[in-house]
Amino acid sequence: MSSAKLVTFLSFLITIRAEYFAPEVAGDPAPIVLWHGMGDSCCFSFSLGAVKIILEQNIPGVYVTSIRIGNSEIEDVENSYFRKVDDQVNQVCEQLANDTRLQGGYNAIGFSQGAQFLRAVAQRCPNPQMKNLISIGGQHQGVYGLPHCGSLEHRLCDYMRKMLNYAAYTKIVQRKLVQAQYWHDPLKEEDYKKYSMFLADVNNEVTMNEDYKTNLQKLNKLVLIKFENDTMVQPRETEWFGFYKPGQSVELQSLQESTIYTEDRLGLRAMDEAGKIDFLSIQADHLQFTDVWLIENVIKKYLA
Repeated sequence: MSSAKLVTFLSFLITIRAEYFAPEVAGDPAPIVLWHGMGDSCCFSFSLGAVKIILEQNIPGVYVTSIRIGNSEIEDVENSYFRKVDDQVNQVCEQLANDTRLQGGYNAIGFSQGAQFLRAVAQRCPNPQMKNLISIGGQHQGVYGLPHCGSLEHRLCDYMRKMLNYAAYTKIVQRKLVQAQYWHDPLKEEDYKKYSMFLADVNNEVTMNEDYKTNLQKLNKLVLIKFENDTMVQPRETEWFGFYKPGQSVELQSLQESTIYTEDRLGLRAMDEAGKIDFLSIQADHLQFTDVWLIENVIKKYLA
């Protein structure tokens, strides 16, 4: 065999070996960003610390970062009540932009109020790119109720809501109390739109921000998870982007019936029609889920 033919034959063998015998190398899994809810912290072993371990055990090689606002876990808890939401979102946008391991894109999981805060990140800060946003018990149309208010007599519950609502839209409460910034009074829609420092803006209800709409539609999936027996969030339909019909606090409407959807102010109608919004539910109280449920319904479907 001539030397030229020998080289050609050896090249052929190398090609065959590379194609049929070389092991497959999978790409690294997309990193995951977590943001906790009210009264929680990034890393408590009984909450997001445990979630981080579950993710790492079920997605080999995944990078998981859990957002902390402050210099300690205690500060993180305090800031979930008292630090202006816009300031928190700005800080997180900077943190994510400076994290070199997120530059190829990442998945995000928000727990309770952390879900609507991460949605603000997706809308305001598209770099690095959020791929999937998984909202676990998020309050995307805000709240108009108190924790476990459903267990109180209706008159007392309404009285307490009215007292909070009276103060919720004052400047000092809006600036100092996180939950006031997504308090949504259906009886005072104009006050809500005028004085809400966070939610009315991020829902594009004040002025039309086309970037919010464009950036949110870049998501591959928006996964909305509702807790059917939720006694913490009122109304629980807000976890699916539903809320009370304007002008009263009894009759509810779905996302598809809201002006946010019919006017497509966030691109949600286009996303829904394209199959990019998934509505999941669990028969449980607020954030009460097992690791088995998380693995089967979130990790395997959207992250693994």
